[in-house]
Amino acid sequence: RDFAVGFNFHSHPNSADVISTVEFSQSGEFLATGDKGGRVVIFQREPQVRLLTTFLGEYNVYSTFQSHDPEFDYLKSLEIEEKINKIRWLPQLHSALFLLTTNDKTIKLWKVSERDKQPEGYNLKDEEGRVKDISKITSLQVPVLRPMDLLVEASPRRVFSNAHAYHINSISINSDCETYLSADDLRINLWNLSITDRSFNIVDLKPDNMEDLTEVITVAEFHPHHCHLLAFSSSTGTTRLCDMRSRALCDQHAKLFEEAVDPASRSFFSELISSVSDVKFSHSGRYLLTRDYLSAKVWDLNMEKKPVETYQVHDYLRSKLCTLYESDCIFDKFECAWNGTDSVIMTGAYNNFFRMFDRASRRDVTLEASREVCKRRAVLRPRRVCIGRKRRESDICVDSLDFRKKVLHTACCLSNILITIACLCLPFLILALINWY
Repeated sequence: RDFAVGFNFHSHPNSADVISTVEFSQSGEFLATGDKGGRVVIFQREPQVRLLTTFLGEYNVYSTFQSHDPEFDYLKSLEIEEKINKIRWLPQLHSALFLLTTNDKTIKLWKVSERDKQPEGYNLKDEEGRVKDISKITSLQVPVLRPMDLLVEASPRRVFSNAHAYHINSISINSDCETYLSADDLRINLWNLSITDRSFNIVDLKPDNMEDLTEVITVAEFHPHHCHLLAFSSSTGTTRLCDMRSRALCDQHAKLFEEAVDPASRSFFSELISSVSDVKFSHSGRYLLTRDYLSAKVWDLNMEKKPVETYQVHDYLRSKLCTLYESDCIFDKFECAWNGTDSVIMTGAYNNFFRMFDRASRRDVTLEASREVCKRRAVLRPRRVCIGRKRRESDICVDSLDFRKKVLHTACCLSNILITIACLCLPFLILALINWY
């Protein structure tokens, strides 16, 4: 059985409340979401739930803070949105939490910490924090720490800016925990977490003449174990594996993962639907998961010729490509995710559906994220999309799909079989406990 619980952020939502990214911490104890209004909301798993053998996926709001604000670039006459594009957690080394957040231009490193004591008895300040008259101080006292109500503070520790001419589409923490990468449409930069005024350009696809531009970078990701390996995908459907040991500028890839397209089936939409919208290394580091518009593919890093597994997410939309192109839906970027054991992959679809595929049994299931499953322990029931006549009452016809409702952002908890998905146009989050396999 598949249980779910939802979080409604606002009863009267607006465009700023729409969730734009979700990310679990490595331990699964915390879940961070970013929205189009530049806000970050961190959820924490209930302590009593962590002790149970059956994980219920109950999270409460732990901290909320404004990460980014709207800006205006006067030199380029460009308005910079506050929308959070990506969130990435740093490995937790002590009680404080660290995470990277980014909008289109600026990356910030945040520290989230707890404080349950406050100092009292300052010598140079009074109880209200005003500076005392030094001439009237006749004795010295030792400040003491007194208990106070628990306070969760979020403070920016680093601001990384002015390094991207185009919109940042991805960031990725390196396994060395000292560096990270940021990617825009044409360049990938390598940063040190302690240095904010400079970065190193490691991939540059910008041609001398922009009229010769044939592809753009869609997403970039570091290998989970090898700090010298990274992968990035492009709008042409290719995924490149780069090795930073060979040269500082990774203008020549180590491996190229691309599936040849049959010329007989090529059409006007072929290049559009082959664009890779997300790339994820498996936790073991052996495989690479890519998501294009209609399918998800699993590649073995030792075999470039073709994917070892291909999963059709919503192949029934092939007859609707013209309609999807006219409505710009064909440019939607769906994310994908591995479960903690790399045995199941998950990705989103339209009509608030999301798909899960079991790699061993080749079973798949379509589940719906809707407000009806926001109730505690609500049961997620499988759905099926049919092209012709309905066979069951629960089936939905492909012509009845609502393309305005889409699940673009997905994440899986590493230590459990808990997943989270964010529904576009609906500012709520669905947490689901999945054990159908």
